[in-house]
Amino acid sequence: MVVYVDVIWLLNVCFDALLLWLAALMLKRPVIWWRLLAGALIGSLSVVLLFTPFSAIAQHPLVKVAVSVLIVLAAFGFKRPRYIIENMLAFYFATFAVGGGMLAVHYLFAPQLSVQQEWLMVPPGAGDPVSWLFVVIGFPVLWLFSRRRVENIREKKLRFEHIIDVIVVWEGRPLALRGLIDSGNQLFDPVTKTPVMVVDREKAKEVLPEELTMHMAAMTFDDPPRQWAHRLRLIPYRVIGSGPQMMMAVKPDRMLLLYEDQWLEVKQGLVALSADPLSADGEYSCIVHPKMVQAGRKLTAS
Repeated sequence: MVVYVDVIWLLNVCFDALLLWLAALMLKRPVIWWRLLAGALIGSLSVVLLFTPFSAIAQHPLVKVAVSVLIVLAAFGFKRPRYIIENMLAFYFATFAVGGGMLAVHYLFAPQLSVQQEWLMVPPGAGDPVSWLFVVIGFPVLWLFSRRRVENIREKKLRFEHIIDVIVVWEGRPLALRGLIDSGNQLFDPVTKTPVMVVDREKAKEVLPEELTMHMAAMTFDDPPRQWAHRLRLIPYRVIGSGPQMMMAVKPDRMLLLYEDQWLEVKQGLVALSADPLSADGEYSCIVHPKMVQAGRKLTAS
């Protein structure tokens, strides 16, 4: 079998560059192409050494780790030791994800190994044009697949890091919610500067009387329910593409937020009701004002 070292070297350069790019996307590092190429060229040197008298040295685990350090230093630079470790782990993860995927797909479709007369029979194909075609096509496909999965995981993680448990109490009746901390929520009572939480109206109906929810939907102070009249506030807001609008908010008895495994009590807060579902997939049913998290007082166990 003829081995073309230049072809193997070129493929290795391309693979290392793509793996470094995937690692950069995972860690949200700035992608500098000449640095990624420099890292890929350093990584490809180990392949060239395999065809020299230094092959045994190049295959030593410590040498491989040292090469990995040089690769990530060239691709991402140095800031602190933890920065290098994060880059190395992301690079290894990208390598295992794409390389392991290629092996899995290969052995899924390849003929199985067999034993005949105490000899292990390996099916042909290693090194032939078909296997190279599989590598050239399979690697970009699996790279794109891994990239999409990483982006989806990162988006989900970001969303769920900001989703917390919320308890709102009216007239002694608690309402348990899942809330999204949204920095875009800047609703305040213009007089008292009290932050406003937006709750799905259908969820609020579980504890609020129907006459109150209907009155809030009408956004009028005419003949409000007597026991709730002193709690109602009119909150101005603005939506992109439209003029100033108003919504009705009500002051609850108590508001609790579970943030970073610690319950916070919000002393000053209002609740407005949304007629439309806040989350299409039901991941959360209220939008928490970030000021509530900042001003919340930690509850201590008694």
